[in-house]
Amino acid sequence: MKILLVDEQAIIRRGLISILSSEDKLEISGEASSTQEALHLMQSERPDLTIVDFHLGNECGLELINEARKLGCTSKFAILTYSKDRESFQRAMAMDVDGYISLNSHPEELIYAFQLIQKGRKYYDPDIIDMLVQTQKKHRMDTNLVELLTSKEREVLQKLGMGFSNKQIAKNLFISENTVKKHVSQILSKLDLSDRTQVALYANETGLVQYNYVVPF
Repeated sequence: MKILLVDEQAIIRRGLISILSSEDKLEISGEASSTQEALHLMQSERPDLTIVDFHLGNECGLELINEARKLGCTSKFAILTYSKDRESFQRAMAMDVDGYISLNSHPEELIYAFQLIQKGRKYYDPDIIDMLVQTQKKHRMDTNLVELLTSKEREVLQKLGMGFSNKQIAKNLFISENTVKKHVSQILSKLDLSDRTQVALYANETGLVQYNYVVPF
């Protein structure tokens, strides 16, 4: 796989070359420190993968990717960055980059990432993904989505958190099982959850569940 390195800092390019040169299937076909240099090399070298620093001097690496694609470049693209900024990651994902890699990664992680991309798959730094998951969880808690529910839906949510079945909820709240199913569907939609397990966890996380109860039979 022919690789083009695009980073304004020579020391980073030298480090990447040193790491990647140990892999026979990875060939460095060129290096650039600016958008214009990179666009010229992409047209002449036709790399299989272009590794781009997110902050390319006063420019953004995503702008380079956009320009390259306009010119018909078929290279895959991977972003290198020190940042774990959610917005930057989402912008990169919106452009369908093939990799989003932390410059704090160990050499073996970098090689693994490029090998994965070579096989046609995508690689996103695990620490960044974990950060996004935790941020999303915190956002859910901070925005208190329970307020979007009706009083009856909150009651059903509480029972789900207690582990009640639809039949048990219907008996406890004096409603039909069909009505319970409709409430569960609304709860899943409003809380942006995919199944009853996630609902039960959410009910417990928000403190809705009180354990001084007896499950009806």
